[in-house]
Amino acid sequence: MPHSAAARAVPSKKVALAPPAPHGSAVDALVERIGAEFNDLSKQLKAIARYVEQHRDHLGLEKIQDVAARAGVQPSAVVRFAKHFGYSGWTELQKVFRDGLSQRLAPSHNYQARIRDVIEHAQGRLSSADIAGEFIGGAIEGMRELQRSVRGPALDEAVDLLAQAPSIWIAGARRSFPAASYLTYALQHADKPVHHVTGLGAMHDGQLRGLREGDVMIAISYAPYAEETLQATQFALARGARLIAITDSRMSPLGNDAAVTLVVSESSTFGFRSLTNTMALAQSLFIALAYRLELDVPPAASGTLAPSAPPSIGGGARRSLKA
Repeated sequence: MPHSAAARAVPSKKVALAPPAPHGSAVDALVERIGAEFNDLSKQLKAIARYVEQHRDHLGLEKIQDVAARAGVQPSAVVRFAKHFGYSGWTELQKVFRDGLSQRLAPSHNYQARIRDVIEHAQGRLSSADIAGEFIGGAIEGMRELQRSVRGPALDEAVDLLAQAPSIWIAGARRSFPAASYLTYALQHADKPVHHVTGLGAMHDGQLRGLREGDVMIAISYAPYAEETLQATQFALARGARLIAITDSRMSPLGNDAAVTLVVSESSTFGFRSLTNTMALAQSLFIALAYRLELDVPPAASGTLAPSAPPSIGGGARRSLKA
């Protein structure tokens, strides 16, 4: 696979759909600055930056040792990180996050605290219905957070790229594989080739051989980020394709080179991360594309589709949406 240096040579328009910052303008400004300087940071400071961006709701309460351990660095690196951004040390940097805690905590993290409380204080074993209730409740709170986060230009930018793409390529491994499979199924209703990069038989290179300049790849991956997906995206970018990244951070390896980054924050129940938000976003992306392409079809054209014709977006989106 080509190295990332080759991929970075491909021009791309950076548009990010990120979860709304929960702590007000000070945190917003800090996280934006961290993102702007991310590529110039050292490896250790990048690890801290990712942790800060993904766990901003907890930072007001965490000790420096906890932040360092969870980011995989030494406490001294956390101090260097704070000083890099103009703070005297961790305490002053943490104050930015602590001051905003009273404004609003992300609902999914509130819910995680409730789940931990349930486990710690449960009288006896939880029933299957209790466990199901916690999972469903966590998914509901996560969906509410996703609903707030999708406002903005990024989803429209992603739909524009897909509408204009000669071919669509979809990559997602391990936990992201179900969402990639669904998108492959749904987008096959479009009037253009759709390719699912599964790597079956270790044939990633062979599956990607038909990728051409101007094609669009949708890549789905979350920390710790599947190497197979990262390699596929670097190959696609080096070929001149445009990348739509569905990931958990604007600072993730996918977000660095993406034309559009759709950030998804999944809830975690009993230590298991959900896929609810990812699947909801995947379905929203498909339906939004169907709607866009149907609007582009003259009424006479969309009304003359023969009953025996295969359902497709652009020539028969109304039929495909009923499926």
